[in-house]
Amino acid sequence: MTHTAGELAKYLGAQTDGDPSIQLTGISSPERAGPSDLIYMDSPRHLERVSQSAAQCVIVPFGTQIARKTIIASDNPKLTFVKAVQWLAPRRRPNPAVHPTALISAGAKLAPDVFVGPYVVIEQGCQIGSESVIEAFCFIGRDSRIGAACWLHPRVTLYAGCHLGNRVEVHSGAVLGSDGFGYVFGEGKQWKFPQAGGLDIGDDVEIGANTAIDRGSLEITRIEAGVKIDNLVQVGHNVTIGAHSVVAAQTGISGSSTLGKGVTVGGQVGIADHCKLEDGAVAGAQAGIPTGKIIRRGQIVWGTPARPLERFKEQYAHLSRLAELEKRVRTLEALQDKAE
Repeated sequence: MTHTAGELAKYLGAQTDGDPSIQLTGISSPERAGPSDLIYMDSPRHLERVSQSAAQCVIVPFGTQIARKTIIASDNPKLTFVKAVQWLAPRRRPNPAVHPTALISAGAKLAPDVFVGPYVVIEQGCQIGSESVIEAFCFIGRDSRIGAACWLHPRVTLYAGCHLGNRVEVHSGAVLGSDGFGYVFGEGKQWKFPQAGGLDIGDDVEIGANTAIDRGSLEITRIEAGVKIDNLVQVGHNVTIGAHSVVAAQTGISGSSTLGKGVTVGGQVGIADHCKLEDGAVAGAQAGIPTGKIIRRGQIVWGTPARPLERFKEQYAHLSRLAELEKRVRTLEALQDKAE
């Protein structure tokens, strides 16, 4: 669909500086953009890229002027660009349909406008809300509930009794509600601890490809509203991840750990069992958080074991000088031996 720069500015509640009649048909990066593509700039260091772009309309920070461009000013150009994209190029969902190869229990309840792809299995007692999309080869275990406008990409697996809120997106290969890793050793062998709890995922959550989220053992694993989880993440049983937290790829969160609201976890972070990251905490990439540790509200930690960022940087600087210090010590020892 084609819109003008003026129509877009009106939708965004912004003002244009330049020609408001410019036609916008798509979005792009500055280098790939054509004349009718919308682009954005969120830092002055990109000014040359944007100036040389073929795009005629650009979202920029307040106070920015670019010759021969129609400007839409914003205090957060990247966020404004995202909102513009949702209006200019809304996501196209498949037309409502149920593929003839799908296996759907007679006891399942599907809204009339859902899309169910080839070879999907939906078991007894499941409920799927309006405008949801279930793509090919997904498995929805018995008594699972999926809210409105959810999107499950191919080969997503929901074990029995999983609950998804509205507008949840789950990418290919993710497994939700599998058994947690809980065992008790006795009488010469490992005994499996009951994994009889549930999994509750809030509204507007996004879960990356090949991520696994365990059900609770005797409690509920909870992923609260707005959480974004990257690919290849492991979330253990009884974990709670607070609203609008972000967890990057290859992170492992062990059982019964709690992340507060707005927590940021970098890639390849290891969080042991019964840890607590309070609201707004940040764990830098490859941080290792040992059992039972508490990361305080708003604190930034790095390293293994995780420690406050300033302390980590100081200690890392010392470590990087170890070879030099060893050489100096050996020189001093040699001088001392010679003096003796």
